[in-house]
Amino acid sequence: MPSGIRMRDGRRLTFEEWGDRDGTPVVLLHGTPGSRHGVVPAELMAARPGVRFIAYDRPGYAESGRSDRSPGRRVAQAARDVAALADSLGLGRFAVLGVGGGAPHALACAALLPTRVRRAAVLACLAPPVAEGLSWFEGMALSRVEEYTQALTEPVDFADRLASRAAEIRTDPARLIASMRDGLTDSDRRIISAPAVSDMLLSTYREAVGSSAYGWLDDTLALLSHWGFDPARITRPVLLWHGAQDTFSPVAHFEWLADHIPRARPVLNPKAGHFSALEALPDVLAWLCPAPL
Repeated sequence: MPSGIRMRDGRRLTFEEWGDRDGTPVVLLHGTPGSRHGVVPAELMAARPGVRFIAYDRPGYAESGRSDRSPGRRVAQAARDVAALADSLGLGRFAVLGVGGGAPHALACAALLPTRVRRAAVLACLAPPVAEGLSWFEGMALSRVEEYTQALTEPVDFADRLASRAAEIRTDPARLIASMRDGLTDSDRRIISAPAVSDMLLSTYREAVGSSAYGWLDDTLALLSHWGFDPARITRPVLLWHGAQDTFSPVAHFEWLADHIPRARPVLNPKAGHFSALEALPDVLAWLCPAPL
């Protein structure tokens, strides 16, 4: 069952826990759009004894708006929210795992909470929009380029567009997956057609836009704005996993991050797409929470 905490600014933040309460804590940061249910499949969490999984809904997400909106938030705000969540749970040090739109937020935690984050794993991560020397849109699916361009140039129209899409997704979450079709690889289609994965994605998309599109909107604007930290200043170990065929987060973004994060451990799967990150999770979790010798 979900729980909630009050932030210093009065916002409510919704979170949920699974696994071993005495185990190694791992904070999960969901994709865009997404919710606390859409990071690690339940059967995989059950297969990792000794791990305490903690996931929260970023501001503006979740049915009935359980995580209150924080308009104008930056990616860096995730570090403050995660620190407050960890404090409320009595956690000292912990690992973070972010997928897709949650990956930059996991990097924020690694950058801004160096005494608390043990390790960070980021899968299918975008690079910052100010990444020097990177052609940010090159290799990206046309639908994603059009979405991001509208967000940058016509934010009001973009907000209206997301509101309309959110209303459709509340009725039929499969519409979101259908709208991604130009960016899906054959491996992506195979992965998301599996019943367990499909059920998880449809549930998290429905939850993400259950009351509004604000979380989705604010996530997108945050990813396209200055993140509020420099990845080059991250001092914690970071596992960078990426699929070379990913057109939502093109491989050049992975290469830029690998070159700029000092302690990055890059892992590139040459045949993988965006949703192949789900198949990489067992190895990623083994690195985040190595079994005791």
